Amino acid sequence: MRVLVVGDIVGRPGRKTFEKYVRNFKEKYDFIVANGENSAAGFGITSKIAEEFYALGVDVITSGNHIWDKKEIYTYLEGTDRLLRPLNYPKGVPGKGYTIVKSRSGIKVGVVSLQGRVFMPPTDCPFTRFSEVIEEIKRECKIIIVDFHAEATSEKIAMGRYFDGKISVLYGTHTHVQTADEKILLEGTGYISDVGMTGSDNGVIGMDAKSIIPKFIECLPQRFEIANGKERLNGLDIEIDEETGECTRIDRINMSLSQIEIY
Repeated sequence: MRVLVVGDIVGRPGRKTFEKYVRNFKEKYDFIVANGENSAAGFGITSKIAEEFYALGVDVITSGNHIWDKKEIYTYLEGTDRLLRPLNYPKGVPGKGYTIVKSRSGIKVGVVSLQGRVFMPPTDCPFTRFSEVIEEIKRECKIIIVDFHAEATSEKIAMGRYFDGKISVLYGTHTHVQTADEKILLEGTGYISDVGMTGSDNGVIGMDAKSIIPKFIECLPQRFEIANGKERLNGLDIEIDEETGECTRIDRINMSLSQIEIY
């Protein structure tokens, strides 16, 4: 099975770039997962944007700490199993932390959204919460894809090692900076510390530099604005063995909008 994973989609520039990519390349993929927690002006996601992603061919939307930024999404989360909030938020909050969706060819795929705890808002332990449900997921499908939305690379690496051989792929999101450590771990799990982001490369992790830099200099609250220009898509092109659930190939995608438009 060939899977497309897309890093944090940031605002309108990210949505535009993502749309161009999937319109040109989606026929290559059996399954598409995208992180959409920054897709609405850089903070959160709306139900309208989620539906637009589904129409483009996205099977599951993962998220992270910004999933709560648009209040309308609380109700929407209760009625969907294709937009995930992190599994390890306290039990009883709106939404689901994992789902099982069929691929284009009818193969069941489990997708899990987790959030880290190092340098992140307080949540329950992601190791423990995922351990509580992994066997339940594995009873239904062999392919399990995990988006670990976390800051510290050490926490991401530890999570990859801990679940190596039990899941197909674990990839990091949140930092918006693509790492170059993609690999298949010892027991067959694909891994990368961070997929990166989809949006403008002109600013600071997708936001306009003029609105970000004063925050570091003055230490005062600032209104952040979306950056524009030099848009790029960061993601993963993955092959997974449908019989074993093991990752057989994991390649980074780092394409400019101009490169995408050539096709």
